[in-house]
Amino acid sequence: MGMTIVSEVIEPGDTIPTKYTGEGADVSPPLTWSGVPAEAVELALIVDDPDAPGREPWVHWVMYKIPAGTTGLAEGVPKAEMLGDPAGARQGVNSWPRVGYGGPMPPPGHGVHHYHFTLYALDAALPVGAGLTKGELLAAMEAHVLAEAELVGTYER
Repeated sequence: MGMTIVSEVIEPGDTIPTKYTGEGADVSPPLTWSGVPAEAVELALIVDDPDAPGREPWVHWVMYKIPAGTTGLAEGVPKAEMLGDPAGARQGVNSWPRVGYGGPMPPPGHGVHHYHFTLYALDAALPVGAGLTKGELLAAMEAHVLAEAELVGTYER
């Protein structure tokens, strides 16, 4: 079946509840996953919006060095570079640029935006520190991705 990522608050393709957006409490949603390959060493998560104006998708969250045995993230992950839960996980810089999760906040009247929560299973421990950008993380992960899973939610202002 492969690796999957889900959320109890975001149905695939449906609207992300306001609580998890820039118009609400701006806390990260709870996420769970399964089917991580047995040979995975670490996981990484990138949340971005390819519908954002500009040449590159707007990055909402960069997290990595998540232990492979982790099965999800609780709601409201602290906005800190180093995390104790999951132990050893690190967060990078989003497009604002701030560390941690930044919820959907598309330009008013710009239409429906799609937010891609992409989980990566990696075959190696990445030799990186905290505070990476999406581009830096993708470069570090190159040739180490065993599997990917994606959850897409929407939001419009």
